[in-house]
Amino acid sequence: MASIKKVAGVDSSTQSVKIVVRDAATGELISSASRPHPDGTEVDPAHWWQALQEVIAEVGGLESFDAIGIAGQQHGMVVLDKNGEVIRPALLWNDTRSSNSAYSLNNEFSDIHTRTGSKLVASFTATKLRWLKDNEPENAKKVAAVALPHDWLSWKLTGSKEINDLFTDRSDASGTGYFNPANNKYDLEILEKALGHANIVLPKVLEPNQFGFDNGKLRISAGAGDNASGAIGVGATVGDLIISLGTSGTAFAVSATPTQDNSGEIAGFADASGNFLPLACTLNAAKVFNATAELLGLTFEKYSELALQAEPGAGGLLFMPHFDGERTPDRPDAKGSIQGITHSNFTPSNIARASIEGVIAGIAYAGFGLEKLGVARKRILLIGGAAKNPAVRKIATEIFGQDIFVPPAGEYVADGAARQAAWALSGEKDLPIWSNSDFEKILMDTSKSAAAEQVRKRYFEALSKM
Repeated sequence: MASIKKVAGVDSSTQSVKIVVRDAATGELISSASRPHPDGTEVDPAHWWQALQEVIAEVGGLESFDAIGIAGQQHGMVVLDKNGEVIRPALLWNDTRSSNSAYSLNNEFSDIHTRTGSKLVASFTATKLRWLKDNEPENAKKVAAVALPHDWLSWKLTGSKEINDLFTDRSDASGTGYFNPANNKYDLEILEKALGHANIVLPKVLEPNQFGFDNGKLRISAGAGDNASGAIGVGATVGDLIISLGTSGTAFAVSATPTQDNSGEIAGFADASGNFLPLACTLNAAKVFNATAELLGLTFEKYSELALQAEPGAGGLLFMPHFDGERTPDRPDAKGSIQGITHSNFTPSNIARASIEGVIAGIAYAGFGLEKLGVARKRILLIGGAAKNPAVRKIATEIFGQDIFVPPAGEYVADGAARQAAWALSGEKDLPIWSNSDFEKILMDTSKSAAAEQVRKRYFEALSKM
């Protein structure tokens, strides 16, 4: 009897590292482990490496599986010298010190959205390189290679000291700000403008089903950026819109064609299966729910129940959830507000419902922005911690005006990395089919969707006046 082939998938995120080991053929979960990462927007990559070694050891070591794939937080800047040593702590996606650098690069390259699929914001790696050039010029001169978190961890696993052995994939490369996902090429002119020189090594961009390292014992797949890996893990295909509601919110879609958004609201990323992954991000999601529940003195469950006691539209209350400003649309100085208050509608149930309607309307703005770029939307998948909340699910169907599908709980980013490793291991043209299609379908209540559609319109109108 043939032995079971096992694959490992890693999610190296801002907060932690998670690993899953799965049956390569069926996707059945065999083991898992996790470790925390240090807080902050500037982190020594050595912490990620230590945590990764610990979780690998916990699930049995490298020799216990046949292949591994690593997915990681996008955009983070890991700069290496000619000897492969880290020059300075990595600047992460959520480090905003390079916001002025983003503004400058966008002005210097008025066509940057056509060259890279995206206008730059402070998250992108190119802006961090410009910050390094302007603020730490001696460090900038030492840079011999630039890697992203997942690239660097994959390379560390190989044991190589040669920077020419770095490898990556399209999805993560498309978040650098100097890569064109439409032609799969680095834009060295943007890179040189950002860093001050282009005499550096950039990771080789692999096909999504390709191994970056294979010595017969250890096999490491191309890996991916976290959202792209999550799309694979959840089983998304072309035409799927994925709404992820965590602390912040993201709306991204699997598309057969690239996007180029001049407004800068939609990032034109690649996915990890050979397609594209246009994405918009909102800053205010589940933390708004938590703050409102706390204000009302309720548990999250009771808050959800209370929200569903109110009618769609919350009696005319409009909740603008911009507690931390907003990224989509780009309103960094925006503030939250409740509009339309009267003596009759200012009730706890209406406040609870309006807070959820406001967050969902915000993510709908991002989702409908994808539609304006011609991205088809056949199905909506709702994921993230808040996807478990009954009121969030129900109100999402009403605001979007269509049924919502909720996948079973899982570590989607790590699962996607494992599935990608299984794909490379199989040698097949297409991704292996794992049994993860038993989505829960939340049916739209058509009697209430018209009122909820008005909420969406009122929110969009209020945004236009900000």
